[in-house]
Amino acid sequence: MPFAHLEDRAIILVSGPEAEHFLQNILTVDLDTLEDGEVKPGALLAPQGKILFDFLISRAGPETFRLECRADVAADFHRRLLLYKLRAKAEITKPEQVVVTVAWQADSAGSDNDSTALRDMRFAAGNVTRDYGAAGEGGDIEAWQAFRIAHGVAESGLDYQLGDAFPHDVLLDQVGGVGFAKGCYVGQEVVSRMQHRGTARRRVLIATADSPLPAPGTELTVEGRPVGTLGSVSGSHGLAIARIDRVKSAIDAGKSILAGDVPVTLAIPGWAKFTFPEDATSSEGA
Repeated sequence: MPFAHLEDRAIILVSGPEAEHFLQNILTVDLDTLEDGEVKPGALLAPQGKILFDFLISRAGPETFRLECRADVAADFHRRLLLYKLRAKAEITKPEQVVVTVAWQADSAGSDNDSTALRDMRFAAGNVTRDYGAAGEGGDIEAWQAFRIAHGVAESGLDYQLGDAFPHDVLLDQVGGVGFAKGCYVGQEVVSRMQHRGTARRRVLIATADSPLPAPGTELTVEGRPVGTLGSVSGSHGLAIARIDRVKSAIDAGKSILAGDVPVTLAIPGWAKFTFPEDATSSEGA
C-alpha cells in the first residue's frame, strides 16, 4: 500500500470517567457511533455555527479519546477544550509531537496494515488507514494529497480557513462528522437549521482542468462574478468550495467557470448524497 508521513499533525488526549460525556456535549460528532478501530471527523464550532477547530477522533483506550488536529492550532485547541471542561472529571493533555502515518489503496480491497492502524471513515471505500505509532522511512506526501483531492475530502488550512466555514460547507454532514440525532452541542442550533431547511449552498466540489490549476485561494468566477474559491491542487485536479446554485446556473447556461483564467469543470464527489439544486436561478440571489 502507498503511504505518507504527516508531520504537521498533533494529538490531544481526553481521558477520565466523564471524558465521553464532556466531548459529546461540545463537539459535532456523535461519539455513540464511534467504534474501536475507527477515526471519524468532527469539529468544535463557534456558537454561530462556524468551525473553530476540525479534527479526527478515535478511541485510544478505556475512557480515553484521541483528537488528531493540525499542529499549528493544537495549542489553541487544547486551551479551548480546557475552557469548556469546567468541573468535568476529565484530563486534557497534549503529548509530544507525533508523526501520523496514512496508508491507502486505489480500490476497496481490505487493508493489510497491522492492528494499530485505524480506518479513516471520511473515505467511503474504507481503504484509508491512519497509524499513530513510530514513523518509518519513505512515503509520498504528494501522492497522498492527490488521493485525498480525488476523493473530495477537504481539510482546514488547505481547503478552507478556520472560522470561515460551516460544517455543511466542507461536507462534515456527509462523512459522519455531524450527529443530527444527538443532543445539543456548541453551534448545534445553526447547523440543525441548515440541515432541516436545506439551506446549505456552499459545498466542496472537485475541480478538473485540461491544464495545471492555479494556486490555492484562486477565485472561481463565471463572467467575472465570483462563485467560489479553489483549495488544494494537484496538477490539473483540485478541490473548491463553491456556491452550488451559481455553479448549476452556469452549467445550465453553458457558461465557462474559470479558476483565474483556467477553465474548470466542477463536480460533486461521487460518494456525496447532496445534488445540484434543480431550480438554481430562483435561489441564486439568496
